[in-house]
Amino acid sequence: MSLAVLGSHHATGRTITEQFHAFDARNPHVYRALERMTARRLAAGATRVSLKDLFEDLRRQLPHGVAGLNNNYTALYARRLIDNHPTWARVFELRRRRAA
Repeated sequence: MSLAVLGSHHATGRTITEQFHAFDARNPHVYRALERMTARRLAAGATRVSLKDLFEDLRRQLPHGVAGLNNNYTALYARRLIDNHPTWARVFELRRRRAA
């Protein structure tokens, strides 16, 4: 299977990364919330943070959830958090990306 197929969404033809950037541009509050939630967990003594757990907490906290918050975006948000907070690199477990 080609990498393009692995990383694409059949309905739109856009890669997960492209979908993520579009979602993130429309919902900057999601990143800020994930950043705050991560900082709180670390301040409370956590040594590891799961973006999947943060996504579920975020869905519960917002009255109507976040339309389009796709679990496929967890790794991309983790990478963005690490890019902006390099000391958090040890906090998130990342795997090698298969597609762009």
